[in-house]
Parts: sequence; structure tokens; C-alpha cells
Amino acid sequence: MVLMENVYAKVLLKEVNLKKTGILNKDISEIVASMGHTDMITVCDAGLPIPPSVKRIDLSVKPGIPKFLDVLSSLAEELEVESIILAEELKQKKPGLLNEVAEIFPGVQIDFISHENFKMRTSKSRAFIRTGECTPYSNVILVSGVIF
Repeated sequence: MVLMENVYAKVLLKEVNLKKTGILNKDISEIVASMGHTDMITVCDAGLPIPPSVKRIDLSVKPGIPKFLDVLSSLAEELEVESIILAEELKQKKPGLLNEVAEIFPGVQIDFISHENFKMRTSKSRAFIRTGECTPYSNVILVSGVIF
């Protein structure tokens, strides 16, 4: 009986995550669930500046953990993405990364802007998800779509 009381207490205190699939991180799940059409969320490497006025969901543990592409793939499973915005410099400096991002979002419009303009545009994001990625230009702005 004591064990059951402890379980109920944890559930009441929201200490137990009962979600079984998809994104388990509470902050990311809340942002994804609250996104409206054309809202933006930025997924970034460990070095991208994050404006203090924007919600920061910092997943970084150490360099390379978690990986940018792993986080992006998980988001792609749950968020309807209308378009993505990437730094223009990615085409020349990291074409392999560009291909991998495009594979995660087949058929999704890709817009390119300079890295400096990218950093300014991120201030319009609802949130930043900071990964442990240490590969330059591993940053994307996801623009949410609608499922109908």
C-alpha cells in the first residue's frame, strides 16, 4: 500500500512522465503543442547566440550530445513544418549537412539567408532548442504549417 501511495504522490506532483512515445521532454512537447501556423522554433548548435527574451530549452550535455540531426529528426516526427530557414553559408561550407537536413524534411520549402540575418531572424522564434552540436552552421528555423 505504501508503494502505491508513493506512486500516486509522484503523479500528483508531476514527477512521473507517463508519455510513452515521441518527444519526452516536457518543454519541447509544450512548445510543439502550442505552435500556430507560421510560428517559428529554432534548433541550434552549442554556439548560436540566443536572445535573452526567447525561451531557451537547453539540451546540451557535452560537446556532440545530443546531436543536432537527432533532435531535428525527433521534431520532424511531431511538428508539421511548412518551411525551413538555413544560413546561406551552409551550401558552401557544409553541403553534406544540408543534404541530411533536406532528407529529414522531404518536400519542405528551404529558404536561405545570410548567417548574420539568420541570427537576427531567430529573435522571432517562440523558442530555441540548444543541442550539444559543435559543427558550424548546425542551425535551423522551423516554420510551422498546418495539418489540413
